[in-house]
Amino acid sequence: MCRAAENDDEQPVHGLCAHPPQAEQTRRTSRRAVLGAVAASAVAAPLIAAAPAAAATPTSASDAALSLVLLGTNSGPPPLAGRYGISSALVVNGRTYVVDCGRGAVSQYMRAGLSMPSLTGIFLTHLHADHIVDYYAFPLLSAGASGGQGFRTPVSVHGPGPAGLPSTVAGAPGPVPGTVEMTRLAGQAYAAAPTFFMTEHIGIDPATLLDVHDVLPPAAAGGSATNTAPAMRPFTVMENDDLLVSAILVPHGAVFPAYAYRFDTDHGSVVFSGDTAPSPNVVTLARNADVLVHEALYPAGLAGLGLPQSLIDHILAGHTDVAELGRIAAEAGVGTLVATHLSPGDPAAVPDATWRRLLRDSAHRADYGGSMILGADLMRVPVRRGRNRQG
Repeated sequence: MCRAAENDDEQPVHGLCAHPPQAEQTRRTSRRAVLGAVAASAVAAPLIAAAPAAAATPTSASDAALSLVLLGTNSGPPPLAGRYGISSALVVNGRTYVVDCGRGAVSQYMRAGLSMPSLTGIFLTHLHADHIVDYYAFPLLSAGASGGQGFRTPVSVHGPGPAGLPSTVAGAPGPVPGTVEMTRLAGQAYAAAPTFFMTEHIGIDPATLLDVHDVLPPAAAGGSATNTAPAMRPFTVMENDDLLVSAILVPHGAVFPAYAYRFDTDHGSVVFSGDTAPSPNVVTLARNADVLVHEALYPAGLAGLGLPQSLIDHILAGHTDVAELGRIAAEAGVGTLVATHLSPGDPAAVPDATWRRLLRDSAHRADYGGSMILGADLMRVPVRRGRNRQG
């Protein structure tokens, strides 16, 4: 289902929506104040000594109005037994918003105790396989469900628009698709299952369960496939009664566009870095947020994995060394940093104890006084405005 265009520049595409975002939109008063502070603040708020991660627990129940749930914390496409693919959920006022849909996202969503009818939005940071492989599984599996097992209303999907690049994949001519076209093609590829079900009067067309939007950066930002993450201001992606979502371009190798997302709610603010090399844009977007969920790379951990040098070079160039996380958190003035998308993700290669030591060392070097949390599959982090600063 396609939401009606909100201005003359918005045109429906194949029953879905491509919405060029606007840099300035009318915002609810409280959230406008939050984003105003993000743009204006140049000094990180004072933080106290790092707090233990006791508040982050692998549990599904939550009384908080705003909770972060890590569904999967692995990095990269190769599947691991020790971690599920990268995916997170933000639960706001009982409604759920998923950020990235890596391997096992649907199963982990259910294991976390989240209900499918509560799913309200899906946000894709970029279109690498490890972030999208379970995306279409959400509507495809829910289309045949009934009662409390399926979607209650069409889910709003926001993801990168087309890069404007030719495809190099045999059998897939034409430009590389963005999220809108990718979704249409997925519906076409999986048309057999809903067709057979609906012939027997079971289920519905999965496409009717989604309201899909391409996210494109403002033209004034100057982003392109050859200038993937210029310095820029955050721009608004969407707003509803729960939250205001803004985005900014981040550098991730050849990928364009790749985004970090910020979710501002009446209860607190959470930022997801997505996959990114160290970037001032992440600091800009995360200014004074309560929680920053940031990817983490341990370069020394790549040794001995038998990876080709070209892959190692790609990983090092497009991701953020865990040693940088303390500095990033301190510069942004965030209350809590949660490390996820761990690379290497195999606990046999880098034990959790090593990750925790690296996070402590990073915080100490940067004189970062907030909380540093090592992410784990099914971990829940309650978020309360100001409370995540522990001071």
